[in-house]
Amino acid sequence: MLDSFSQLFMGLGIALEPANLAVALIGAVLGTAIGVLPGLGPSATVSLLLPVTAMLDQTSAIILLSGIYYGSQYGGSITSVLMRVPGEASSLTTCFDGYPMARQGRAGPALGISAFGSFIAGISATLAIAIVGPAFTSVALAFGPVEKTSIVLLGLVLAASIGEGPRIKAWAMVALGLLLSTVGVDLISGEERFTFEISYLRDGFNIAILAMGLFGVSEMLMMIERKNSTEAEPTPSYRLRDLLPTGKDWKDSSGPITRGTVLGFFLGLLPGGGALVAGFASYLLEKKLSRTPERFGKGAIEGVAGPESANNAAAQASFIPMLCLGIPANAVIGIIMGALLMQNVVPGPQLLTEHPQLFWGIVASMLVGNAMLIVLNVPLIRVFVLLLKIPQTLMAPLIVLFCVIGAFSMSNNMFDVGVVIGCGFVAYGLRKAGFDLAPLLLAFLLGSLLEENFRQSLILGLGKPHVFIESPISFAVILFTIAVLIAPAVKGLRTRLIRRHY
Repeated sequence: MLDSFSQLFMGLGIALEPANLAVALIGAVLGTAIGVLPGLGPSATVSLLLPVTAMLDQTSAIILLSGIYYGSQYGGSITSVLMRVPGEASSLTTCFDGYPMARQGRAGPALGISAFGSFIAGISATLAIAIVGPAFTSVALAFGPVEKTSIVLLGLVLAASIGEGPRIKAWAMVALGLLLSTVGVDLISGEERFTFEISYLRDGFNIAILAMGLFGVSEMLMMIERKNSTEAEPTPSYRLRDLLPTGKDWKDSSGPITRGTVLGFFLGLLPGGGALVAGFASYLLEKKLSRTPERFGKGAIEGVAGPESANNAAAQASFIPMLCLGIPANAVIGIIMGALLMQNVVPGPQLLTEHPQLFWGIVASMLVGNAMLIVLNVPLIRVFVLLLKIPQTLMAPLIVLFCVIGAFSMSNNMFDVGVVIGCGFVAYGLRKAGFDLAPLLLAFLLGSLLEENFRQSLILGLGKPHVFIESPISFAVILFTIAVLIAPAVKGLRTRLIRRHY
């Protein structure tokens, strides 16, 4: 451990060099900006800046790109809280409770706990990388397609517990999400599924497009409906002391921040996990652990603190498998790995010995970048909250404008704009009918992971389904999934027996 800290201090010396400080600041500012803008995302921005990195040295290039990636996790929460439009896909979960908090006049504490939670998680994850990162790469390798299939099945079962209202409606949304995830070209057979000969559907639906429609456009329609009602909404306070989290907020959020950091860090180690999965997993965990789960979705600060901490911890932990094993955990990390290869650096087990200054310079820059991000974001909370003064007659068109620009910027075609608007009207109808949209979106996210890993598992097991119980990890997860499924039935039966007895 002492050796790790001495190496980290060496890395800090590299990260604090004027040139590296400058690129870290540029990365933090760019990351926050693209996090705020729906649809753009870190993948597109990092791709566009690849030619620029060729003009920088190895360490500066990766510091710039990594700053954009984890900086976007900070910025994505801003529009999620203020407009219910996720600026970045990993901030989807923040919409569930962040926006209700804003409607209750508590946008400041929601943004504040989001920034502080992200900062605490980012610093903690960076220190964890320095201390135990390379050793934990072997844990990531223990999770193959079989284990991932079981974990995704558990996630789908838990997804139904996110939604409000009857379980049957939540399961219906899970089924719809799984159906939407099958749209596109089958990667194994090459056959088109549910594309109806529309070329734009060959790649399937983009989760950011669906999120903007399901949450952003539908919220605009709900705004129009609320404008015609007599219900008065609380007026937020704009005094600085009222815009920061209170002592009670910190007490309620300390546990979720800690759990979100740990959960996000470990999920970030797994290829295919990443910040989006970590945010959802943290939200599910906090709702399950809460003594008052009915508060979630209605403005529970725990529903903001946990996911925001988890997605930032996961974003930084995802650098470990890339740097130490040469395995990119997600698309953005894959592009950053491409930047390393452009610099004639091959990520893998030899990176620590062959390029120690590069490795520790990147890790130390995360400490510097997170400090920059908290300094940038907290003073601007008051500015962000002032946006709530915009009348709803102007806010609704602004939401639509954000969604349309974000959708068009994804692929530069109007079809995505039509999907956003169409999803918005469908989501509005579902919300009016009492359906919660959160299980749909989570099932859509997990659907492609389930199909990919399930088919790979069957190929490895030569088509025999018992491959899922031969793995100890998979078998344990399956047993836990069954327990989660039957728990509500057992609880209901026990309640009826107690009532009969008395």
